[in-house]
Amino acid sequence: MKSIQALREQIAARAKEVKALVENKNAAWSAESQAAYDTAIAEIDDCKAQVDRLEKTHNLLAEDDQTNALADAAAHRASRAGVTTAHASKVRNLFATWMRNGDRAISAEDWQIIRNTMSTTTGSEGGYTVATEVAQVVADALKSLGGMRSVATVIQTAMGNTINYPNSDGTTEEGEIVAQNTAASDADISFGVTPIEVYKYSSKVVTVPVELLQDAAVDIEAFVNTRCVARVGRITNKHFTVGTGTSQPKGIVVASTAGKVGTTGQTATVIVDDLIDLEHSVDYAYREGGRCRWMMHDQTFKVVKKLKDTTGRPLFIPGYDGLGGRAPDTLLGYPITINNHMPTMAANAKSILFGDFTNYIIRDVLGATEYQRYTDSAYAKKGQVGFNLWARSGGGYTDVGGAVKHYANSAT
Repeated sequence: MKSIQALREQIAARAKEVKALVENKNAAWSAESQAAYDTAIAEIDDCKAQVDRLEKTHNLLAEDDQTNALADAAAHRASRAGVTTAHASKVRNLFATWMRNGDRAISAEDWQIIRNTMSTTTGSEGGYTVATEVAQVVADALKSLGGMRSVATVIQTAMGNTINYPNSDGTTEEGEIVAQNTAASDADISFGVTPIEVYKYSSKVVTVPVELLQDAAVDIEAFVNTRCVARVGRITNKHFTVGTGTSQPKGIVVASTAGKVGTTGQTATVIVDDLIDLEHSVDYAYREGGRCRWMMHDQTFKVVKKLKDTTGRPLFIPGYDGLGGRAPDTLLGYPITINNHMPTMAANAKSILFGDFTNYIIRDVLGATEYQRYTDSAYAKKGQVGFNLWARSGGGYTDVGGAVKHYANSAT
């Protein structure tokens, strides 16, 4: 079996061949060209599937190291705070001890170390308000889930009060030539604000059988953290994508303006001209910045991959970085981000986005990431312990000049 690196190098080599084939305008696109393209794409897809399988296996093997970062972060903070090396090593296991056995398993001396390194809520609630370093581990894990966090601007704030982001559309403003002894004209700038609120998110309670907690061979931290982070990651990405703005963040799809609407009959399709029109509906001032990209659901991507220009050449070019590493696939020269909370193609669906997504701000509140452990009768009578991750996040689209626009499928 090939290694991940060997597979990535094979992907890069085939992707380079596809790019050269598609971009060679000196040769007509023939049946042989299409066959070579299809063969290379099939090989790339197969290699990517193998890479995904191997990475999942490696992630399972490395999960202990990754999720123990929660405890490592606490130990790191202890060291920075001047706690002795012996105590710092001890801190590394406190999070796991608390998860398995609760508050009563931790001595008064240990609680003092925890207060210096992680900061707890009241013991009766069984909660940990995690340290900055620990919260960052959670934030990094959320980003790794992809979607909006991989392309938006993510900030962290100490408090959870509403932030008003100033905005102004200057895309049509220009100066003037002024004759001698003539006063300059006035052109006041109009400012607005975009409020970015935060909301309290819960992973919902993850129930764990007591037997698993008692089995030292089971990496309970990995199980709980992975499951909780994935749940919070999915609901926040959903809201950052299609949130209504009422009692939840307003998502980028809802906040974006129309760049192109499909003609009658395109309820589940898009044509090349639509994509070109959508691209050019975004002001060149944004496009020249090098941050524009496409965003769509994987099922929409499946449709887009099959599009061809007037000569029969495919528009899709698989990504490669030339070094055997990962690189985003491209369409019309712009990278593609897959976000499965995007609407799929249907009547009136805003199924494709294009633009500079850094104008969407995602905001996380530091000091508000908290794990809670539940052992009350509702769980005890079932032989279970409950865990819940709390986090406070929000998001908002701060641009008023049309940095991101959408393609909407036709109504009929």
